Amino acid sequence: MRKKYNPYLLHPWLKTFRSICAQLIIPFTVFQLIRTFLLPTTFDVLLLLIFAFIAIAIKFEWI
Repeated sequence: MRKKYNPYLLHPWLKTFRSICAQLIIPFTVFQLIRTFLLPTTFDVLLLLIFAFIAIAIKFEWI
C-alpha cells in the first residue's frame, strides 16, 4: 500500500526547493507558451507539455 504524501514531513532543503519550483514554473510555462506560438518546434511543444504537467502537479500537490 502506498504512503500518503505529506509535505510537512519533507526535509527543509526539499521544502525550499519545492517552493522555489512552485514560484518559477508559471513564468517558465508562460514564456514557453509564447515561444511555442512564435517558433513552434517539436522540442518547444514537448517542453511546454512538461512544464504544464509540472505546474499542475505542484498545484494539486502530487509532487
